[in-house]
Amino acid sequence: MDTTYETGYYDRGTAAERWDRAQLFFDAKDYAGAARVLAGLVEEVPEQTGPRLLLARAYYHSAQLRSAEAELRKIVERDPVEHYARLMLGRTLQRQARHAEAEPHLRIASALAGDFPED
Repeated sequence: MDTTYETGYYDRGTAAERWDRAQLFFDAKDYAGAARVLAGLVEEVPEQTGPRLLLARAYYHSAQLRSAEAELRKIVERDPVEHYARLMLGRTLQRQARHAEAEPHLRIASALAGDFPED
Protein backbone atom coordinates (compact mmCIF):
# COMPACT_ATOMS: atom_id res chain seq x y z
CA MET A 1 0.00 0.00 0.00
CA ASP A 2 1.27 3.43 -0.91
CA THR A 3 1.03 5.33 2.39
CA THR A 4 2.35 8.52 0.77
CA TYR A 5 -0.82 8.76 -1.32
CA GLU A 6 -3.03 7.92 1.67
CA THR A 7 -1.35 10.44 3.96
CA GLY A 8 -1.32 13.05 1.19
CA TYR A 9 -5.10 12.89 0.87
CA TYR A 10 -5.62 13.65 4.53
CA ASP A 11 -3.04 16.45 4.52
CA ARG A 12 -4.10 18.08 1.24
CA GLY A 13 -5.54 21.60 1.16
CA THR A 14 -5.53 24.67 3.32
CA ALA A 15 -6.12 24.49 7.06
CA ALA A 16 -9.71 25.64 6.51
CA GLU A 17 -10.30 22.97 3.85
CA ARG A 18 -8.87 20.27 6.13
CA TRP A 19 -11.03 21.51 9.02
CA ASP A 20 -14.11 21.22 6.79
CA ARG A 21 -13.02 17.75 5.62
CA ALA A 22 -12.47 16.60 9.20
CA GLN A 23 -15.94 17.79 10.18
CA LEU A 24 -17.42 15.91 7.21
CA PHE A 25 -15.66 12.71 8.27
CA PHE A 26 -16.79 13.23 11.86
CA ASP A 27 -20.41 13.92 10.86
CA ALA A 28 -20.34 10.76 8.71
CA LYS A 29 -19.16 8.85 11.81
CA ASP A 30 -15.82 8.07 10.16
CA TYR A 31 -13.98 8.96 13.34
CA ALA A 32 -10.69 7.36 12.31
CA GLY A 33 -10.71 9.38 9.07
CA ALA A 34 -11.49 12.55 10.99
CA ALA A 35 -8.62 11.80 13.37
CA ARG A 36 -6.19 11.38 10.46
CA VAL A 37 -7.08 14.81 9.12
CA LEU A 38 -7.16 16.48 12.52
CA ALA A 39 -3.84 15.07 13.75
CA GLY A 40 -1.98 17.01 11.06
CA LEU A 41 -4.07 20.10 11.63
CA VAL A 42 -3.46 20.05 15.39
CA GLU A 43 0.26 19.68 14.74
CA GLU A 44 0.09 22.76 12.53
CA VAL A 45 -2.00 24.90 14.93
CA PRO A 46 -1.42 23.42 18.40
CA GLU A 47 -2.70 26.52 20.19
CA GLN A 48 -6.23 26.21 18.78
CA THR A 49 -8.68 24.40 21.03
CA GLY A 50 -11.35 23.58 18.43
CA PRO A 51 -9.32 21.19 16.27
CA ARG A 52 -7.71 19.53 19.30
CA LEU A 53 -11.11 19.02 20.97
CA LEU A 54 -12.59 17.52 17.81
CA LEU A 55 -9.50 15.29 17.52
CA ALA A 56 -10.03 14.10 21.09
CA ARG A 57 -13.69 13.39 20.31
CA ALA A 58 -12.71 11.47 17.16
CA TYR A 59 -10.24 9.41 19.18
CA TYR A 60 -12.88 8.78 21.85
CA HIS A 61 -15.49 7.61 19.36
CA SER A 62 -12.97 5.37 17.58
CA ALA A 63 -11.96 3.80 20.93
CA GLN A 64 -8.46 5.32 20.88
CA LEU A 65 -8.90 6.25 24.52
CA ARG A 66 -5.26 6.86 25.47
CA SER A 67 -4.90 9.27 22.55
CA ALA A 68 -8.16 11.00 23.49
CA GLU A 69 -6.96 11.32 27.08
CA ALA A 70 -3.64 12.83 25.98
CA GLU A 71 -5.32 15.48 23.82
CA LEU A 72 -7.87 16.34 26.51
CA ARG A 73 -5.16 16.69 29.16
CA LYS A 74 -3.33 19.16 26.89
CA ILE A 75 -6.50 21.25 26.58
CA VAL A 76 -7.25 21.18 30.32
CA GLU A 77 -3.64 22.02 31.16
CA ARG A 78 -3.79 25.10 28.94
CA ASP A 79 -7.38 26.05 29.83
CA PRO A 80 -8.50 24.57 33.19
CA VAL A 81 -12.03 25.96 32.84
CA GLU A 82 -12.74 24.39 29.43
CA HIS A 83 -15.99 22.72 30.47
CA TYR A 84 -16.43 20.26 27.60
CA ALA A 85 -12.79 19.09 27.73
CA ARG A 86 -13.22 18.38 31.45
CA LEU A 87 -16.41 16.44 30.80
CA MET A 88 -14.84 14.44 27.96
CA LEU A 89 -11.73 13.73 30.04
CA GLY A 90 -13.89 12.40 32.86
CA ARG A 91 -15.87 10.21 30.47
CA THR A 92 -12.71 8.99 28.76
CA LEU A 93 -11.25 7.97 32.11
CA GLN A 94 -14.53 6.27 33.08
CA ARG A 95 -14.50 4.31 29.84
CA GLN A 96 -11.04 3.06 30.82
CA ALA A 97 -12.45 1.98 34.22
CA ARG A 98 -10.44 4.70 35.98
CA HIS A 99 -13.41 6.00 37.94
CA ALA A 100 -11.49 7.57 40.83
CA GLU A 101 -9.45 9.66 38.37
CA ALA A 102 -12.58 10.60 36.42
CA GLU A 103 -14.59 11.89 39.37
CA PRO A 104 -12.77 15.22 39.97
CA HIS A 105 -12.98 16.13 36.27
CA LEU A 106 -16.69 15.32 36.16
CA ARG A 107 -17.34 17.38 39.30
CA ILE A 108 -15.43 20.36 37.88
CA ALA A 109 -17.28 20.06 34.55
CA SER A 110 -20.58 19.99 36.39
CA ALA A 111 -19.68 23.05 38.45
CA LEU A 112 -18.51 24.95 35.37
CA ALA A 113 -21.82 24.15 33.67
CA GLY A 114 -23.71 25.42 36.73
CA ASP A 115 -25.13 21.99 37.57
CA PHE A 116 -25.21 22.13 41.34
CA PRO A 117 -27.06 19.51 43.37
CA GLU A 118 -30.23 20.80 44.99
CA ASP A 119 -30.48 20.50 48.76
